[in-house]
Amino acid sequence: MAGRGKVLESNKTDAEEDDFRERYSEQLRGKKQQVYNTQMGHHALDDERQQVNQQAMKTPGLRGEIIKNEEIDKEFSKRYREHKKP
Repeated sequence: MAGRGKVLESNKTDAEEDDFRERYSEQLRGKKQQVYNTQMGHHALDDERQQVNQQAMKTPGLRGEIIKNEEIDKEFSKRYREHKKP
């Protein structure tokens, strides 16, 4: 039975992580970012990345900061792909 408890705990953790990822990626979609011209425009995603990196230095190894960095990378990639479409 001890093994089953770990599986249920793992499933709960995975579900919480998926929920966190979804909520955070939704929040990132609302942030403005200039894709190519970095001298002008909005830099909300860059600012968010800086805040996450600063927090990660204060509390290294927290899963939340790792997930946030992954989601920021995904959002940047998505925007670059969309920008390059003809």
